[in-house]
Amino acid sequence: VQLQASGGGLVEAGVFFRIRCLPRSTPFSHYAMAWFRQGPGKERRFVARISQRGSITDYADSVKGRFTISRDGAENMVYLQMNDLKSEDTAIYYCAATEGVIGGTVSTSYHNWGQGTQVTVSS
Repeated sequence: VQLQASGGGLVEAGVFFRIRCLPRSTPFSHYAMAWFRQGPGKERRFVARISQRGSITDYADSVKGRFTISRDGAENMVYLQMNDLKSEDTAIYYCAATEGVIGGTVSTSYHNWGQGTQVTVSS
C-alpha cells in the first residue's frame, strides 16, 4: 500500500493540530498503522501506533497524553491529533503500515511508508 501523509505546517506552541495519512491505492483496512517522526539531526522515532481495527493504541512517552492516533474506516484515513504542541515536536512526520494486528515501535516493523509531512512548532 502506498501512503501519503499531509496536513503539516507552521503552528504555534500550545495549540492543537491534526495531520492525516491517506493510502494512494488500496484500502488499508487490514493494515496496522503508525506514525514516526524525525527531528532535525535526529533519528526517526516512534510516535504512535494503532491496530487494524483501531481497538489498540500505543504512544511514545514523549507524546502520551498530548497526541491521539485514530483511524476512520469510512474515510480510509489515519489521523494524528496533536495537542499542546511544543518546540521539540518539530519534525517530519511519517505514516507507516504493516500487515498484521498491530505493528511494533521500531521502524523496521513497517514495510510501507509515506513521504512525510513537516510540522514546525514556533515558540
